[in-house]
Amino acid sequence: MSRVANPLESRTSLSYASSEAREDSNYRLSALTDAALDHLVEKIMTSPSTSTTTPSRHAFERRLEEVRISKTDLNALVMDYLISEGYPSAAQKFASEANIQPTSAVDSIQERVAIREAIYRGDIQTAIERINELNPMRYKLLEKDETLHFALLRLQLVELIRSCGTTSPDDPTPAINFATTELAPRAPTNPQFLEDLERTMTLLIFERKDLPPQIATLLEPKLRKDVAQRVNEALLKEQGERTKAKLFNLVHLRAWSEQKAREAKKDLPEHMGFGLDLMQNGHGKNNHDGMQSNGEAEAMVA
Repeated sequence: MSRVANPLESRTSLSYASSEAREDSNYRLSALTDAALDHLVEKIMTSPSTSTTTPSRHAFERRLEEVRISKTDLNALVMDYLISEGYPSAAQKFASEANIQPTSAVDSIQERVAIREAIYRGDIQTAIERINELNPMRYKLLEKDETLHFALLRLQLVELIRSCGTTSPDDPTPAINFATTELAPRAPTNPQFLEDLERTMTLLIFERKDLPPQIATLLEPKLRKDVAQRVNEALLKEQGERTKAKLFNLVHLRAWSEQKAREAKKDLPEHMGFGLDLMQNGHGKNNHDGMQSNGEAEAMVA
Protein backbone atom coordinates (compact mmCIF):
# COMPACT_ATOMS: atom_id res chain seq x y z
CA MET A 1 0.00 0.00 0.00
CA SER A 2 1.39 3.39 -0.91
CA ARG A 3 1.75 6.16 1.62
CA VAL A 4 2.46 9.86 1.58
CA ALA A 5 6.08 10.58 2.45
CA ASN A 6 6.84 13.33 4.90
CA PRO A 7 9.26 16.14 3.91
CA LEU A 8 12.26 14.31 5.37
CA GLU A 9 11.43 11.18 3.43
CA SER A 10 10.89 13.09 0.20
CA ARG A 11 14.53 14.22 0.25
CA THR A 12 15.75 10.64 0.50
CA SER A 13 13.01 8.50 -1.00
CA LEU A 14 15.28 5.48 -1.40
CA SER A 15 15.99 5.39 2.33
CA TYR A 16 12.32 5.30 3.28
CA ALA A 17 10.72 3.27 0.47
CA SER A 18 8.98 0.01 1.28
CA SER A 19 11.17 -2.96 2.17
CA GLU A 20 10.03 -4.96 -0.83
CA ALA A 21 10.70 -2.15 -3.29
CA ARG A 22 14.07 -1.46 -1.75
CA GLU A 23 14.98 -5.13 -1.86
CA ASP A 24 14.27 -5.34 -5.58
CA SER A 25 16.14 -2.10 -6.21
CA ASN A 26 19.20 -3.26 -4.34
CA TYR A 27 19.25 -6.65 -6.03
CA ARG A 28 19.16 -4.88 -9.39
CA LEU A 29 22.03 -2.74 -8.17
CA SER A 30 24.00 -5.81 -7.09
CA ALA A 31 23.28 -7.48 -10.42
CA LEU A 32 24.41 -4.37 -12.23
CA THR A 33 27.57 -4.31 -10.15
CA ASP A 34 28.24 -7.90 -11.14
CA ALA A 35 27.53 -7.02 -14.77
CA ALA A 36 29.97 -4.15 -14.54
CA LEU A 37 32.59 -6.48 -13.09
CA ASP A 38 31.91 -8.94 -15.89
CA HIS A 39 32.38 -6.10 -18.33
CA LEU A 40 35.72 -5.32 -16.70
CA VAL A 41 36.80 -8.95 -16.99
CA GLU A 42 35.81 -8.99 -20.64
CA LYS A 43 37.81 -5.84 -21.29
CA ILE A 44 40.85 -7.27 -19.54
CA MET A 45 40.70 -10.65 -21.29
CA THR A 46 40.01 -9.32 -24.75
CA SER A 47 43.11 -8.14 -26.59
CA PRO A 48 42.63 -4.99 -28.66
CA SER A 49 42.77 -5.40 -32.41
CA THR A 50 45.76 -3.83 -34.04
CA SER A 51 45.12 -0.93 -36.37
CA THR A 52 47.35 1.58 -38.03
CA THR A 53 44.83 4.30 -37.19
CA THR A 54 44.60 3.43 -33.48
CA PRO A 55 47.14 5.13 -31.19
CA SER A 56 49.50 2.74 -29.46
CA ARG A 57 48.38 1.76 -26.00
CA HIS A 58 50.32 2.64 -22.89
CA ALA A 59 52.66 -0.07 -21.65
CA PHE A 60 50.81 -0.23 -18.34
CA GLU A 61 47.53 -0.87 -20.15
CA ARG A 62 49.11 -3.66 -22.18
CA ARG A 63 50.34 -5.27 -18.97
CA LEU A 64 46.88 -4.90 -17.44
CA GLU A 65 45.38 -6.79 -20.38
CA GLU A 66 47.48 -9.79 -19.45
CA VAL A 67 45.83 -10.08 -16.03
CA ARG A 68 43.27 -12.85 -15.67
CA ILE A 69 40.64 -12.29 -12.98
CA SER A 70 38.88 -15.26 -11.44
CA LYS A 71 35.11 -15.22 -11.71
CA THR A 72 35.04 -17.05 -8.39
CA ASP A 73 36.94 -14.22 -6.74
CA LEU A 74 34.59 -11.64 -8.23
CA ASN A 75 31.53 -13.54 -7.02
CA ALA A 76 33.04 -13.81 -3.54
CA LEU A 77 33.72 -10.07 -3.53
CA VAL A 78 30.11 -9.26 -4.42
CA MET A 79 28.77 -11.73 -1.85
CA ASP A 80 30.99 -10.27 0.86
CA TYR A 81 29.65 -6.80 0.09
CA LEU A 82 26.00 -7.90 0.23
CA ILE A 83 26.50 -9.64 3.58
CA SER A 84 28.61 -6.95 5.24
CA GLU A 85 26.37 -4.12 4.12
CA GLY A 86 23.15 -5.92 5.03
CA TYR A 87 21.30 -7.17 1.93
CA PRO A 88 20.06 -10.64 3.02
CA SER A 89 17.54 -11.32 0.25
CA ALA A 90 19.87 -10.02 -2.44
CA ALA A 91 22.62 -12.22 -1.00
CA GLN A 92 20.35 -15.26 -1.17
CA LYS A 93 19.37 -14.55 -4.77
CA PHE A 94 22.93 -13.87 -5.80
CA ALA A 95 24.15 -17.04 -4.06
CA SER A 96 21.55 -19.06 -5.94
CA GLU A 97 22.41 -17.58 -9.32
CA ALA A 98 26.17 -17.74 -8.79
CA ASN A 99 25.97 -21.21 -7.19
CA ILE A 100 27.86 -20.17 -4.06
CA GLN A 101 27.12 -20.32 -0.34
CA PRO A 102 26.66 -17.20 1.81
CA THR A 103 29.46 -16.90 4.35
CA SER A 104 27.14 -15.71 7.11
CA ALA A 105 23.76 -16.78 8.47
CA VAL A 106 20.93 -14.86 6.85
CA ASP A 107 19.23 -14.50 10.25
CA SER A 108 22.12 -12.44 11.59
CA ILE A 109 21.91 -10.17 8.54
CA GLN A 110 18.16 -9.76 9.04
CA GLU A 111 18.73 -8.64 12.60
CA ARG A 112 21.11 -5.90 11.47
CA VAL A 113 18.70 -4.87 8.72
CA ALA A 114 15.79 -4.56 11.16
CA ILE A 115 17.86 -2.35 13.46
CA ARG A 116 19.01 -0.23 10.55
CA GLU A 117 15.44 0.17 9.30
CA ALA A 118 14.31 1.39 12.71
CA ILE A 119 17.07 4.02 12.73
CA TYR A 120 16.28 5.11 9.18
CA ARG A 121 12.66 5.80 10.07
CA GLY A 122 13.60 7.60 13.29
CA ASP A 123 12.35 4.89 15.66
CA ILE A 124 15.44 4.93 17.85
CA GLN A 125 13.82 3.36 20.89
CA THR A 126 12.96 0.27 18.88
CA ALA A 127 16.51 0.14 17.52
CA ILE A 128 17.97 0.29 21.03
CA GLU A 129 15.63 -2.43 22.26
CA ARG A 130 16.50 -4.72 19.36
CA ILE A 131 20.22 -4.18 19.93
CA ASN A 132 19.82 -5.10 23.59
CA GLU A 133 17.82 -8.22 22.68
CA LEU A 134 20.51 -9.66 20.41
CA ASN A 135 22.59 -11.20 23.20
CA PRO A 136 20.57 -10.91 26.43
CA MET A 137 22.84 -13.35 28.30
CA ARG A 138 26.00 -11.43 27.46
CA TYR A 139 27.35 -8.07 28.50
CA LYS A 140 25.23 -5.79 26.32
CA LEU A 141 26.84 -3.95 23.45
CA LEU A 142 25.53 -0.52 24.44
CA GLU A 143 26.78 -0.97 27.99
CA LYS A 144 30.25 -1.62 26.60
CA ASP A 145 30.19 1.10 23.97
CA GLU A 146 29.10 4.28 25.74
CA THR A 147 29.95 6.46 22.73
CA LEU A 148 27.62 4.49 20.47
CA HIS A 149 24.91 4.50 23.13
CA PHE A 150 25.15 8.27 23.49
CA ALA A 151 24.99 8.70 19.71
CA LEU A 152 21.75 6.72 19.63
CA LEU A 153 20.26 8.65 22.55
CA ARG A 154 21.26 11.96 20.98
CA LEU A 155 19.60 10.90 17.72
CA GLN A 156 16.50 9.98 19.72
CA LEU A 157 16.53 13.51 21.15
CA VAL A 158 16.79 14.94 17.64
CA GLU A 159 13.75 12.89 16.61
CA LEU A 160 11.79 14.19 19.62
CA ILE A 161 12.69 17.76 18.69
CA ARG A 162 11.75 17.06 15.09
CA SER A 163 8.32 15.92 16.25
CA CYS A 164 7.68 19.19 18.11
CA GLY A 165 4.84 20.88 16.32
CA THR A 166 3.54 17.56 14.97
CA THR A 167 2.14 15.53 17.84
CA SER A 168 2.12 18.32 20.42
CA PRO A 169 2.20 21.72 18.69
CA ASP A 170 5.22 23.76 19.78
CA ASP A 171 5.58 21.74 22.96
CA PRO A 172 9.25 20.93 23.63
CA THR A 173 8.53 19.30 26.98
CA PRO A 174 9.07 15.65 25.85
CA ALA A 175 12.41 16.58 24.30
CA ILE A 176 13.55 18.55 27.34
CA ASN A 177 12.52 15.78 29.73
CA PHE A 178 14.35 13.19 27.66
CA ALA A 179 17.50 15.31 27.49
CA THR A 180 17.37 15.86 31.25
CA THR A 181 16.93 12.21 32.21
CA GLU A 182 18.90 10.35 29.53
CA LEU A 183 21.64 12.62 28.17
CA ALA A 184 22.43 15.21 30.83
CA PRO A 185 23.78 12.62 33.33
CA ARG A 186 26.11 11.21 30.63
CA ALA A 187 27.30 14.52 29.16
CA PRO A 188 29.85 15.43 31.89
CA THR A 189 31.71 12.14 31.36
CA ASN A 190 32.95 13.14 27.92
CA PRO A 191 33.61 16.64 26.47
CA GLN A 192 32.29 15.50 23.09
CA PHE A 193 29.06 14.31 24.69
CA LEU A 194 28.57 17.75 26.25
CA GLU A 195 29.27 19.55 22.98
CA ASP A 196 26.87 17.29 21.06
CA LEU A 197 24.13 17.78 23.63
CA GLU A 198 24.52 21.56 23.56
CA ARG A 199 24.38 21.64 19.75
CA THR A 200 21.29 19.46 19.74
CA MET A 201 19.44 21.58 22.30
CA THR A 202 20.11 24.62 20.10
CA LEU A 203 17.47 23.20 17.78
CA LEU A 204 14.87 24.37 20.32
CA ILE A 205 16.06 27.98 20.23
CA PHE A 206 15.59 28.85 16.56
CA GLU A 207 12.69 28.61 14.21
CA ARG A 208 13.27 25.74 11.80
CA LYS A 209 13.74 28.10 8.84
CA ASP A 210 16.26 30.23 10.79
CA LEU A 211 18.57 27.45 11.94
CA PRO A 212 22.30 28.07 11.38
CA PRO A 213 23.64 25.66 8.73
CA GLN A 214 25.85 23.77 11.19
CA ILE A 215 22.81 23.15 13.41
CA ALA A 216 20.34 22.46 10.61
CA THR A 217 22.44 19.47 9.53
CA LEU A 218 21.24 17.64 12.63
CA LEU A 219 17.79 17.38 11.03
CA GLU A 220 19.12 16.01 7.76
CA PRO A 221 18.92 12.27 6.97
CA LYS A 222 22.70 12.02 7.06
CA LEU A 223 22.72 11.88 10.87
CA ARG A 224 20.45 8.84 10.82
CA LYS A 225 22.66 7.27 8.18
CA ASP A 226 25.86 7.92 10.08
CA VAL A 227 24.50 6.44 13.30
CA ALA A 228 23.08 3.44 11.45
CA GLN A 229 26.48 2.81 9.87
CA ARG A 230 28.19 2.95 13.27
CA VAL A 231 25.67 0.52 14.71
CA ASN A 232 26.11 -1.87 11.81
CA GLU A 233 29.89 -1.86 12.21
CA ALA A 234 29.61 -2.39 15.97
CA LEU A 235 27.27 -5.35 15.48
CA LEU A 236 29.58 -6.90 12.90
CA LYS A 237 32.50 -6.53 15.29
CA GLU A 238 30.46 -8.05 18.12
CA GLN A 239 29.70 -11.04 15.86
CA GLY A 240 33.38 -11.49 15.03
CA GLU A 241 32.97 -10.25 11.46
CA ARG A 242 34.84 -7.57 9.53
CA THR A 243 33.32 -4.13 9.98
CA LYS A 244 33.88 -3.18 6.32
CA ALA A 245 33.31 -5.10 3.11
CA LYS A 246 36.46 -6.21 1.28
CA LEU A 247 35.42 -4.11 -1.69
CA PHE A 248 36.02 -0.88 0.23
CA ASN A 249 39.52 -1.98 1.19
CA LEU A 250 40.32 -2.83 -2.41
CA VAL A 251 39.08 0.53 -3.66
CA HIS A 252 41.16 2.36 -1.04
CA LEU A 253 44.19 0.22 -1.86
CA ARG A 254 43.76 0.90 -5.57
CA ALA A 255 43.58 4.67 -5.01
CA TRP A 256 46.53 4.63 -2.60
CA SER A 257 48.66 2.58 -4.98
CA GLU A 258 48.04 4.95 -7.87
CA GLN A 259 48.82 7.97 -5.69
CA LYS A 260 52.11 6.45 -4.53
CA ALA A 261 53.07 5.44 -8.07
CA ARG A 262 52.46 8.95 -9.37
CA GLU A 263 54.40 10.48 -6.49
CA ALA A 264 57.29 8.21 -7.43
CA LYS A 265 57.04 9.45 -11.04
CA LYS A 266 56.17 6.01 -12.39
CA ASP A 267 55.12 5.82 -16.02
CA LEU A 268 51.33 5.58 -15.85
CA PRO A 269 48.50 6.57 -18.21
CA GLU A 270 47.24 10.09 -17.66
CA HIS A 271 43.84 8.79 -16.60
CA MET A 272 43.17 5.46 -14.93
CA GLY A 273 39.51 4.65 -14.42
CA PHE A 274 38.19 1.57 -12.68
CA GLY A 275 36.87 0.19 -15.95
CA LEU A 276 33.24 0.07 -14.84
CA ASP A 277 31.93 1.73 -17.97
CA LEU A 278 28.39 0.47 -17.40
CA MET A 279 28.21 2.39 -14.15
CA GLN A 280 29.92 5.46 -15.55
CA ASN A 281 27.55 5.62 -18.51
CA GLY A 282 24.59 6.11 -16.21
CA HIS A 283 23.07 2.63 -16.38
CA GLY A 284 23.89 2.12 -12.76
CA LYS A 285 23.46 5.63 -11.43
CA ASN A 286 23.96 5.60 -7.71
CA ASN A 287 20.92 6.79 -5.79
CA HIS A 288 22.45 6.55 -2.34
CA ASP A 289 22.05 10.26 -1.67
CA GLY A 290 25.28 10.54 0.22
CA MET A 291 24.76 7.36 2.12
CA GLN A 292 26.53 4.51 0.62
CA SER A 293 23.45 3.06 1.02
CA ASN A 294 23.20 1.84 2.08
CA GLY A 295 14.58 -2.73 4.58
CA GLU A 296 17.48 -3.33 2.25
CA ALA A 297 17.35 0.15 0.93
CA GLU A 298 20.88 1.38 1.26
CA ALA A 299 24.00 -0.12 2.41
CA MET A 300 25.39 1.82 5.30
CA VAL A 301 28.36 3.11 3.62
CA ALA A 302 29.60 6.39 3.68
